[in-house]
Amino acid sequence: MEDISHILRGWPYDPSSAVRKIRGADGREKIQIRVCINTYHGLLQFECDGRADGARPHGREFALDYYEEKKRRADAEGNPAAFRLSHQECQELFDESAMTYQRYVLLLQLGDYDRVIRDTERNMRIFRFVHEHGELAEDRDYLEKWWPYILRIHYTAKAMKKAAGLDFAGAAAEVRECAEKIEALPPMDDETFRVEKKRSMDALAELEKAFRERLTVAPAEEDEVARLEREKAEAVRRQDYERAAELRDEIRRLRRLSGQGGGQAGGKGQEEQRGSGGESAD
Repeated sequence: MEDISHILRGWPYDPSSAVRKIRGADGREKIQIRVCINTYHGLLQFECDGRADGARPHGREFALDYYEEKKRRADAEGNPAAFRLSHQECQELFDESAMTYQRYVLLLQLGDYDRVIRDTERNMRIFRFVHEHGELAEDRDYLEKWWPYILRIHYTAKAMKKAAGLDFAGAAAEVRECAEKIEALPPMDDETFRVEKKRSMDALAELEKAFRERLTVAPAEEDEVARLEREKAEAVRRQDYERAAELRDEIRRLRRLSGQGGGQAGGKGQEEQRGSGGESAD
């Protein structure tokens, strides 16, 4: 057992900086969240790569990898229809999806867009896999209502990555593509789906407008943001996360002054988590 009081003293609780990256004793990057609930103080920690909890279910990096392999074996044996996911197996994938979701929300907040893209792609694989192979209809449909949300976050990360490189036209194009994909989703008689679709379309419209406005910004200002982005990337490479956070805040300040907004999806704050295996609304 280890007393973490020294860690808590060295990281006073502040909601605006309650998430950070560290390099673990094993050399792997991890996300830490500073928690304060009433009089209780503590830390939560996620792995940045692999499963968020560091587990290896069924001897694989992810449970999804294990079940996809089982499906490939059934196909190779000439009996693809024999493969079905039981309710318990679906629940295992829902839980894995929830962990991945919780991580990519934090990664988006930290501006780690490549990992957000990776994690949303993996969760979309779970969506499709369960929908196609779940034994029970309720399991097959369980994640479908979250498609507007996960598409929005996936494309927001792609757009923000381009915006970080000052390709605002490309960023706006990513947002438009996302809006088209959401509009093309089959309708569902589900209130969550309807709410998420509207919220996503509203957030995308706001984001595209911000990128469009950035196309008129003076080159000198763009050069300063680009310089700070390069300096931030170098700080991250050196694992100087404190300096990277300072540069991130300065970049956000410059973008707010010029009307681009903060660096979070849809200009909102942290995402609000909902139920196990599901996505969320902001």
